Amino acid sequence: MPVLNEARIRAIRPKDRPYKLFDERGLFLLVTPSGGRLRRFRYRLGGVEKLLTLGAYPDVSLKRAREKRDDARKLVADDVDPSAKRQAERTAQADTFEAIAAEWLTLQRTKLVAETVSILEARLNTYLYPYLGSRAISAITVQDLLGVLRRIEARGKNETAHRVRSLASRIWRYAVATGRAERDITTDLRGALAPVKARNFAAIIEPARVGELLRAIHGYQGHGVVTALALKLAPLVFVRPGELRAAAWSEFDLDGAEWRIPAARMKMGEQHIVPLASQALAILRELYPLTGRGRFVFPGVRSAQRPMSENTVNAALRRLGYASDQMTGHGFRSLASTRLHEMGWRGDVIERQLAHAERNKIKAAYNYAEYLPERRKMMQAWADYLEALRNGRKVAVGVVA
Repeated sequence: MPVLNEARIRAIRPKDRPYKLFDERGLFLLVTPSGGRLRRFRYRLGGVEKLLTLGAYPDVSLKRAREKRDDARKLVADDVDPSAKRQAERTAQADTFEAIAAEWLTLQRTKLVAETVSILEARLNTYLYPYLGSRAISAITVQDLLGVLRRIEARGKNETAHRVRSLASRIWRYAVATGRAERDITTDLRGALAPVKARNFAAIIEPARVGELLRAIHGYQGHGVVTALALKLAPLVFVRPGELRAAAWSEFDLDGAEWRIPAARMKMGEQHIVPLASQALAILRELYPLTGRGRFVFPGVRSAQRPMSENTVNAALRRLGYASDQMTGHGFRSLASTRLHEMGWRGDVIERQLAHAERNKIKAAYNYAEYLPERRKMMQAWADYLEALRNGRKVAVGVVA
């Protein structure tokens, strides 16, 4: 007869050293000094004694532990090692596409901003996990993946299909690096997807029209002074819209004329320095009495605990009469890139100020302050250039020596 029951197990007290309480047919309870009560099954296979863990009390009841023991005994009777079988199943589960993608995504959380990680996670949950998630990554074929991407194309989302293929490629490369796939199968899909027409963010770049835009911005009479000042600051700093709207006062050194955006808020996961021209400083000093007591430079309308809406700047541009195919908040970056190149500033200095991707990963760890003295001069020259355009003065191209 079994010697254990639930009442006795509940009454067990730990001792200074681990001890065992036996049930029957190899099942016993291991009691640890810390008070743990662990289910174990002892069996012999090929003349060798082995142990199988069946769970811990109270998560695994005595009844369930006996059922699991009986299942294991049946395997032993068929010369199947239950421990080896469990390990094989765990290995197979760890090699599924979803398990590997989850590992990879965890690594990305330390490198990319939360918003980017959220987008990647949404694409995995929507487009890849439902069809490939439970399958071993080594067993997925090119045709399997192509079928998934064809479903996306069938919905008219050609660009999304390309992005999902790129995401899948990053996961396959991680699987190769960790020894769970032999090669990146996505390379066989080059040319297999419908092409995507190049799409740029709408931007006004002609000097005369830029002047008109700036005059319209400075005459903005829309919803709120804070929105008006965000519009004025956007072309002077030309950061990404998300980086602007979530700007925190703690990131600014007005005396040092610097805005240091932390790595956690940057698309590429690196700290970024924005030198502040005198015109930008004037706007921030005008803002400080309005929002300086809170966290955000541009707090939301409904709650100061959250930044302004991601559509605020674009909505303000619409109120000024600029359609979405004419000018966007992101378009200030295209404007700055185009005009600064024509003004004669060095391309690597411009690219660094735009915080574009750095391909050299070793260099990337040290380059957030790269070209900073030249960038300071460039940002002031840029602000002066915009001010001249706003005032209707003509500025010669190629002003940098």
